[in-house]
This record gives sequence, structure tokens and C-alpha cells, in this order.
Amino acid sequence: MNKKQGLRGMSDKTSDIVLVVLTALIMLIIAYPLYYVLVASVSDPYDVYAGKTFLMPSQFTLEGYKAVFSNSNLLNGFLNSVKYTVIGTLYSVTMVYITAYPLSKKDLPGHKWISIFFIITMYFGGGLIPTYLVVRDTGLLNNMWALFLPGGVAMGNVIIVRNFFENNIPRDMFEAAEIDGADNLTTFVRIVVPLSRSIMAVMVVFSMVAYWNDWFTALIYLQKDQYPFPLVLRGILITTEAMTSMTGGMSYAESNRIAELVKFASMIVAAAPMLIMYPFVQKYFEQGFMTGAVKG
Repeated sequence: MNKKQGLRGMSDKTSDIVLVVLTALIMLIIAYPLYYVLVASVSDPYDVYAGKTFLMPSQFTLEGYKAVFSNSNLLNGFLNSVKYTVIGTLYSVTMVYITAYPLSKKDLPGHKWISIFFIITMYFGGGLIPTYLVVRDTGLLNNMWALFLPGGVAMGNVIIVRNFFENNIPRDMFEAAEIDGADNLTTFVRIVVPLSRSIMAVMVVFSMVAYWNDWFTALIYLQKDQYPFPLVLRGILITTEAMTSMTGGMSYAESNRIAELVKFASMIVAAAPMLIMYPFVQKYFEQGFMTGAVKG
């Protein structure tokens, strides 16, 4: 009896076992660092450094989380991040779509040169100081739009969406819409957008993660009361570490322990919102990312 062959001549059952084992190992390698930080955030730091928290917490404590959540600026930073993430995601996804759609049409006048112009921006930029001067001279300092307008169109995302439009939306549909008298805007709204929800989910995830984690742009252009969540957490961490050198009534060992707990707790608090959201869009994310890839 001839058995079906899998990886390099192995039977299907054997190849399945190999793939499962490899997948489990890769998942463990990827997931363990985050699990380690989670365990470390509720363990005594000195036990962490002694290697006593490989799998389970040691001397369970929530002091790090209490120190983080007791900061009065945390809620304001969280609300700022939510606002920036929602507005920035809507803006970026819209700009990516209205850029990718014309580039997907081969009959666009000057298509080649327009594409080259956009691609150049992936490799060359003005740098920090020229960008700051542009933002300042356009009146965007201390304005949340400074987070969106200078870099609202990510060319890498545009290429993914453009490929999706070219490879996954039949040309016949565009021709039928044109015969029915639909203009480009009507075709875009009624055909392109509804048929590209999977790749839209990918762009939403990419944009949300980028805006949620962006603290450097806000540090340059915004005032303290406008700081997003990651920047507030950064301030808490810096303040706590400064306490180590100015212990007051607290011993150096104790202040250092609190500082380490805050460091680990801050990592978890900053990552938690995106980790909670991702399972709800995972299906669309995987589908859209694969169909938006370049077909060989």
C-alpha cells in the first residue's frame, strides 16, 4: 500500500506531528517572553533575578500595578491614547484606501511616475529637524493632528492594499459598473470598499498598534496634558527609578524593588489593550494579510 507522502517523503501522519511540534515550539518561543514579563510583574524582583520565576510567580504582589494605577495622569493618558488611536486609524486607513485605489488602475495617467514618487518616500525622508520645522510653521505644535498629518500614509500599507485591489477584485466588476454609468467614486464606495473588508481589518490593526504605541511623536509635538498612555507610563517609570537615588525614608533595596515592579507592570499595562483586541479581528487579519500579498 502506498502511503501519501508529506514533508520530504514522510507519511501524512508523521508530517502532521512534525508540523504540530514545530508550531508549538515557535508559539512557546514567541509567547514565553510576554508570559515571563507577566509573571515578573507580580513577583519579587530579586526572585526574578535569581531565576525563581521560570513558570510561576514567586512572593505574589500587586505593588507594581498599584503604583502604576495610583498615578493621577494615567486615566487622562489612556483617554488621550484612545482618542488618538481612533482618529489616527480612521484617518490613516482612509488615506491608504484613497491612495491605493488610483494606483491600482493601470490606465491612470502618469501611473508609473506617480508610483515611483510614492515609493521614493519609503527610502528617503527629511529627518527629524526639517519635519519639526514644517510642523511648527504649519501651526501644528501642541495639536493632536501633528501625530497624523506628517505620516498619515504608510507606503508599505498602500502597496499591500493596492495588490489586494489588483489581485482580488475582478476587473469585470469595474467594467460592469462603468457600463452602468458609475463614476470612480461610486465604484470605490459601492464595490471596492465592501469587497475589501478583510484587508481593511489588516490596515486597522496595523494603524491601531502604531498609534497606540507611538510616544516619541507626542513627546516632540505635544504638551504634557496631551500625552498619550505610553508616554504617561514612561513618565511613571522614570519617576519611580529616580526614587531609587532619593530614597528618603525608604531603603535603597525597597525603592529599587518597587522600581523594578513598576517596570514590568508598565509593560503589561501598555500591551494589554492591543492583546485584548487582537482575538476579535484575528480571522480578518489573517485572511486579509494573505490575500493582500503579492501573488507569484
